[in-house]
Amino acid sequence: MDLKDKIVVVTGAADGIGRALALGAKARGAKAVVVADLNGAGAEKTAQDVGGRAFQCDVACEADIQRLVETTEAEVGPIALFCSNAGIGNFGGNGTSSTSSSNEQWQRGWDVNVMSHVYAARAVVPKMAARGGGYFLHTVSAAGLLNQIGSAVYGTTKHAAIGFAENLAFTHRDQGIRVSVLCPQGVDTALLKAAGASNSALVDGVISADQCAAVALDGVENETFCILPHPQVLQYMRNKTADYDRWIGGMAKLQRMLAQGKR
Repeated sequence: MDLKDKIVVVTGAADGIGRALALGAKARGAKAVVVADLNGAGAEKTAQDVGGRAFQCDVACEADIQRLVETTEAEVGPIALFCSNAGIGNFGGNGTSSTSSSNEQWQRGWDVNVMSHVYAARAVVPKMAARGGGYFLHTVSAAGLLNQIGSAVYGTTKHAAIGFAENLAFTHRDQGIRVSVLCPQGVDTALLKAAGASNSALVDGVISADQCAAVALDGVENETFCILPHPQVLQYMRNKTADYDRWIGGMAKLQRMLAQGKR
């Protein structure tokens, strides 16, 4: 997709990858960028920087996403690219047990990391299909392809997000709708800082949000489904599918090393 003269919506755009996506889309010629975030003041700041429209929006609330979509379509124009970027990653628990997070933490992870994508698609797909096409960029994580040491909630919900994006991509392909999943490892954001120094995403180095967004938007322009800002993730995926048992053993070893403060 060529972003020139397109209308782009970005959720979770107050800071981090979302803000970088909004700035990047504008720099690549987007006609208008609509930014949404639970942090309304942060959304306003990003909107000012891109000359766009801001919405305070909880992506876990379907009514909020419906309001975002309907208002944008009515007052800004047809959404060509919906960047479903908002996500959360700090789910408590003790990091040594897959069952240590509470039911409430599991539900919040499901609502934000999975259902937000479903809600966006439910609101926008019929409009895109009627126009002959459109695009979704889902910010997921390499954890959706591999997993996440120390957080069963994060790893599980990100796997589910990948599954939904795959289904969205093949079900609506003949309607002209394209989908990309952005699957980075460590990105210098507040979410990564909250995860702490033992986060396995730090093992291969941390890139900036601007770097991540640039790779993401290149992927959208090339209509690439799986976008990997850390290219080594491709080999990790191949290792996983080539010998699942060996991969589980390797992940267990990595968990042990991180628990001991080693990398």
